[in-house]
Amino acid sequence: MNTAISQEQKRQAHGMIERLAPEKLSAAVGILEAMLDPFDRLLAKAEIDDEPVTEEDLRDIEEAIEWSKHNKAIPFEQVVTELGFTMEEITNYQGPL
Repeated sequence: MNTAISQEQKRQAHGMIERLAPEKLSAAVGILEAMLDPFDRLLAKAEIDDEPVTEEDLRDIEEAIEWSKHNKAIPFEQVVTELGFTMEEITNYQGPL
């Protein structure tokens, strides 16, 4: 899809959402949620991290970037196993009750 068209469609969608009556907004959210895969749904509901990036954060990021230039990435499945979980547990995790 053309980026310009995509941005225009997003702008139009945002405009329509802003004009919805409150009782129709929950229906629109339900439709949008149904269209997203589970991971994107979680991301959409996640709180925004608005904490400022510290000098320490920047050093850690730079260190991680440098490390990745000289080392092979560790597969996610290996990390899960080393932490004592199974991929099934990760896939089916529902979050705190």
